Amino acid sequence: MTTATSAPPAPSPTAPEPPGRRPRRPGRRLPLLLVVPTLVLLVAALGYPVGWQLLTSLRRFGLMQQFGAPAEWVGLDNYAALVTDPALWSVVLRSVAFCLVTSLVTVAIGGGLAVLMNALDRWARLVLQVSLLLAWAMPVVASMTVWIWIVDWRRGLLNWLLVRLGDADAQGHNWLSEPLSFFAVACAVVVWMSVPFVALSIYADLTQVSTEVLEAATIDGASGWQKLRHIIAPLVRPVLSIVFLLQLIWNLRVFTQVKLLQDAGSVANETNLLGTFVYQLGTGKGDFGTASAVSVLMLVLTLALSWPYVRSLIKEES
Repeated sequence: MTTATSAPPAPSPTAPEPPGRRPRRPGRRLPLLLVVPTLVLLVAALGYPVGWQLLTSLRRFGLMQQFGAPAEWVGLDNYAALVTDPALWSVVLRSVAFCLVTSLVTVAIGGGLAVLMNALDRWARLVLQVSLLLAWAMPVVASMTVWIWIVDWRRGLLNWLLVRLGDADAQGHNWLSEPLSFFAVACAVVVWMSVPFVALSIYADLTQVSTEVLEAATIDGASGWQKLRHIIAPLVRPVLSIVFLLQLIWNLRVFTQVKLLQDAGSVANETNLLGTFVYQLGTGKGDFGTASAVSVLMLVLTLALSWPYVRSLIKEES
């Protein structure tokens, strides 16, 4: 006796996806949900100070506000006064020039030191790296104390050395009294403090350059300069762009080095940068409205200087 076996049910045909709609992927929203807490913290940490600066820049502060009187709402009057103030534009041009010069010199010297570290043997490279780390780890105030002693016009090391080398005019010369020599000293200080970061960052990227590619270029007859220009430079270009952008941002808002050099013996009105100019308006004169307006201008300048790099990142991502 045979029993009839029933055939398995045929699978029901699935409805086709409507045209123009992509299939849903499980967990597609999970990365966005993981980013939300970070975005909330970032907006809370940065949004409040920026918002407070914007609101403060629309008010006028004076003597009465120091005794508890509410600040007067003036709208865009602070910005209108800044636009017509020639002193502000001289400070802006001075700050942008100082920022560009120090950033270019820092990246050039840091890149040269990185290439040097990559070419040295182990112990020489270790000594150079430790020296750079010690210079980078030194507190800013301690470093500035040493630099001010070096350029001091009465008993500074720089004048003493120049006199010993035969320059009698260097005796008692004040390097901080004239704007040109002041910014030369400030540029040297800022570059000296920034070079270790740039050098170590570029060196870390140089260690990832394939030795096989360099050996193949050597076999093909490429010189050291050709390998540096056509192989190493394109490979480390992303790191160069990042460190140059960071130097632009940091040097545009430099404050401590310039302020301490001003206190050591210079005319502040002739050597102000944007950071010290904001400090002079806010803390010195109590004009927090105008100081906040200058801070907003610094933010706009920072975005303008960093926009070419951000645009290149967007192009690479797309």
